[in-house]
Amino acid sequence: MKRLFLSAALCLLLFSCSTTRVLQDGQYRLEGNTVTITDDPEFPASEVSNYIRQNDGDGSVLGFNPFIYVYNWSKKDGLWHKLGTPPLIYDEASVGTSITNISNRLRYLGYYDSKVDSTTTRNGKKIKVNYLVTLGKRLPIDSIVFEVPDYRPFAEDFNADTAVVYSLLKGNYLSEKLLEEETVRSSARMRDLGYYSLNKANYSFEADTLGGHTLLKYRVREYERGQNQNVSQPLNKYTIGKVSISMPKDLKFRESVLTGLNTVKPGDLYRESTVSTTYDRLSALKIFSGVTIEMSQADSSVVDCSINLTRSPMQGFKVNLEGSSNSSGLMGISPQISYFHKNIFHGGEWLNLGFNGNFQFKLDDDTKATEFGFSSGISFPRFLGLPYSWFRRSSIPRTEMNLAFNYQNRPEYARNIISMNYGYSGTTRHNVSYQLYPLSINFVKLYNLDDAFSTTLNKNPYMRYSYQDHLDAGVGLMLYYNTSTEIVPKGDYYFRRLSVDVSGNVLSLFKKFMSVNEDGFYCIGGSPYAQYIRGEYSFGKTWRRGQNDEYAIATRFLIGAGYAYGNSSALPFEKQFYAGGASSMRGWQARALGPGYSAEDEAFIIPSQTGDIKLEMNAEYRFKLFWKLEGAAFADVGNVWNLKYEDTAEGRLGAFQLNDFYNSLAADWGLGLRVNLDFILLRVDFGMKVLDPSRAEGNRLLGLKEWLRGSNNAIHFGIGYPF
Repeated sequence: MKRLFLSAALCLLLFSCSTTRVLQDGQYRLEGNTVTITDDPEFPASEVSNYIRQNDGDGSVLGFNPFIYVYNWSKKDGLWHKLGTPPLIYDEASVGTSITNISNRLRYLGYYDSKVDSTTTRNGKKIKVNYLVTLGKRLPIDSIVFEVPDYRPFAEDFNADTAVVYSLLKGNYLSEKLLEEETVRSSARMRDLGYYSLNKANYSFEADTLGGHTLLKYRVREYERGQNQNVSQPLNKYTIGKVSISMPKDLKFRESVLTGLNTVKPGDLYRESTVSTTYDRLSALKIFSGVTIEMSQADSSVVDCSINLTRSPMQGFKVNLEGSSNSSGLMGISPQISYFHKNIFHGGEWLNLGFNGNFQFKLDDDTKATEFGFSSGISFPRFLGLPYSWFRRSSIPRTEMNLAFNYQNRPEYARNIISMNYGYSGTTRHNVSYQLYPLSINFVKLYNLDDAFSTTLNKNPYMRYSYQDHLDAGVGLMLYYNTSTEIVPKGDYYFRRLSVDVSGNVLSLFKKFMSVNEDGFYCIGGSPYAQYIRGEYSFGKTWRRGQNDEYAIATRFLIGAGYAYGNSSALPFEKQFYAGGASSMRGWQARALGPGYSAEDEAFIIPSQTGDIKLEMNAEYRFKLFWKLEGAAFADVGNVWNLKYEDTAEGRLGAFQLNDFYNSLAADWGLGLRVNLDFILLRVDFGMKVLDPSRAEGNRLLGLKEWLRGSNNAIHFGIGYPF
């Protein structure tokens, strides 16, 4: 396996073949396109570059794609052709199509009579195309004349919005884009005032540019564009008539829940936003595979509503598996399996039962660590104690109750963790998912401490405070935004995630009722309570390129920090940060890196390196191979550090110093192979250390020959993309 990865890496570096080797006479490889705006350097070329017909077709990044070289290692169909990427052959006809596309785009943006031309530059059998764009004339809108039906109440409702129309249009440049956006905005507003039959096709515009000024005639008709005036119908306000809800007869679901979630009520004024709110609420239950709301006109002022629900599978299992191994023989397997039921009490209540484990071991000796846990949770589709009518928007907070038990048995100690939390989850109007737990409790109990490990703890108070019995009671908040909700995302997407935990502040108000242990910490039931604040923020973005999204560049940035105060001298171990593993620094196994310059702590037979601060950056180039196989080349940079530390040589090695932390950053690179089955993605990554801060100064940069030696690499197995 190691030789295979090494050979692949060397092959990608040794580009002895031309990227045009397989081209026939008269064919050229399109090396790239550029767009030059000749008369306005401020105009963004990206506004038109996406309309070039042959654009990023071979997945080149900055004009470079190493897999074109792989393709050219053979002139006939074979393994290299399947593993590589064919060069993009220049098509002269596509240039003409691109010129037409760019011209149409500029006209849509309001640049009239623009000129678009092209030039080509050849270098052997490679060619570059430059599109020369001279922007056309722009016409500012000087005045607006409205032509709308003059009867009440339509005229009054429309005229109440004319000030907004003036602010959006007058003085702005005339363009199809601007006018289309206005029809969408205005028609949506009017439908939300009850004008059910009105849509953007009722709007039309005419621009008069005679005399050097632009007069815009803004029309709203009682019939749609392309229709005859004979089909005109008065633009009346509508009220809701009959409302019916239908669902499969074999689906047991409480009608009171549907009634509470439905905001379309008989006799109310028709509002499009109300229909959308009902749709979003019913879809959020995740019980129905299809939610269809049909509005049908009953007469000239009444519209009926029919809500049709299609059931989805009510229960199922989810499985996840991660694994890792390195040359020292340490292996790790982390399975997760959960059972879910989406309608356990026939009212959209979600039940989740889960098992997770983490098993580390060596095949050649008795070294092993075992961790497993059980969890259960129930989620109600409402804010318990408050009626549905208190919530006007699409998202209603769900109430969540969770209980979990975790058991860890390591060579150095054994530990039990009991967790309970109560809180709320949902989404905001900006599609930000949140979880708020005003009550989150963890009780941690350690026992069976190894004698050597106990001695180490006694010598290091910072470690001792991390590894002690404690009660963790506080508040937790998580905010998450992702532009893609797919299991295996397609197209460009990005995400942001923020989590904050604050613990011990409420308990500190009752210190006078607590006992004090020999170390001076206040205790509940003999265990000190933890007091700290911890935050973590991550941001990631993925760009997909190629005619069918064959290539992608994925990036992630992560920063986290925690600070113990008051009744705690150190963060609890389970709240500390670690690096390494299948979704982190992939040249290291989980918890094998840091803190700072520190080498692996010999007090732990199995790595357990943690810190108060974490900084990590990741980049990955993903590409399709053949069938369902995908490849990846990646690089990771990061580490963890201690914010508080003992003023000793070892303590200073792991400390975070603002003027020096960048010197203790670790780095790795590697190759990966994935099987993308659309509904699930299986992944194996081989990471190699490039920069190891734990090595002696001057020897931290690892050379090519060292990548496959000792513990300088790791293999990771996982499900789903790492970020």
